[in-house]
Amino acid sequence: MRSEVSRCDDPRVAWLYDAASGRDYRRVAAAIRYVVARREAQPDLAAVARHVGLSPHHFQRLFVRWAGVSPKQFLGFLTVTHAKRLLRDSASVLDTALASGLSGPGRLHDLFVALEGMTPGDYRREGAGLVLHHAVLSTAFGSALALVTERGVAGLRFLADDDPRGARALALARDEWPASRFVADPAAVDGMLGRLGTPEAPALLLRGSRFRIRVWEALLALPEGTVCSYGALARRLGDPRMARAVGTAIGANPVAVLVPCHRVLRADGGVGGYRWGESRKLALLGREVAGFS
Repeated sequence: MRSEVSRCDDPRVAWLYDAASGRDYRRVAAAIRYVVARREAQPDLAAVARHVGLSPHHFQRLFVRWAGVSPKQFLGFLTVTHAKRLLRDSASVLDTALASGLSGPGRLHDLFVALEGMTPGDYRREGAGLVLHHAVLSTAFGSALALVTERGVAGLRFLADDDPRGARALALARDEWPASRFVADPAAVDGMLGRLGTPEAPALLLRGSRFRIRVWEALLALPEGTVCSYGALARRLGDPRMARAVGTAIGANPVAVLVPCHRVLRADGGVGGYRWGESRKLALLGREVAGFS
């Protein structure tokens, strides 16, 4: 069932409630894919607009409405050169954030949420006794399946183009929580997500190994608009040889955007992988770095 979550004015989570902006996302994503594929040719506004089936004037207006900046400014944020500068400027951000105690069991500075890793007993029971309420949301970055429990947010997964109702995403969630009961309940989802960005913000209920929980905690310490590399994250976690394992943990992140795995890039400035698609990762990064949420 599709849910239109109650509006939230906190800019850090407002994208969750921006269904109107989400209707523009497909064309924005198509434009991003087009420009990335032709990066060396540097296509102009007219070429990109033609590719998405709009006049330059209408495409410019749509893009500014979605991203808050012009296509030229936005796409400039997606270049490898800019990514390298971000990596350099953000080099000490992760160390500083973690050393300042910004991650851990208490409130986190970014989204005012707490990360609650499941206990070993919870993990062994594979979520037995939990009721997972679910609904499909219309967000600024496309449709997403949200999963919540009475303890907090357990999942936020963007839907593939060929899974518009979220049936396949829901089946994967059932595989990950085999002993839990699933209930379609948009009202419960709305109530839980509507508390994001407030003093009563819900916890993130994450099921994973101790190492994965540590990786996800470290990601929550990355402020909006900053990035780090896989290697830097591995070094901060104590072993630079664990970059591949860090990448695997990031790829398994079940809560898109709220646990900001999109803020991790390759050391050479390349975008790296993303569970929900490279163009969506670029859209998330571009909009953040442009100063808009």
